[in-house]
Amino acid sequence: MKEQMNVDEWVAMFRDIGLDEARMEQWHKLFEARHPADHQRFLGWLGLKPDEIDRIRARSR
Repeated sequence: MKEQMNVDEWVAMFRDIGLDEARMEQWHKLFEARHPADHQRFLGWLGLKPDEIDRIRARSR
């Protein structure tokens, strides 16, 4: 059994429920605005590298 989810699996779940790129971007922006520290930790939990996390968070502001 796999213990860690990665970003591709997370995005696949979003797509499975009908989210498109615009809605995913909206989700990131809301997460960043309301819970910036948790957003950063979440992106790290998905296995993203620090430079990728910085890029995503900057785009979400």
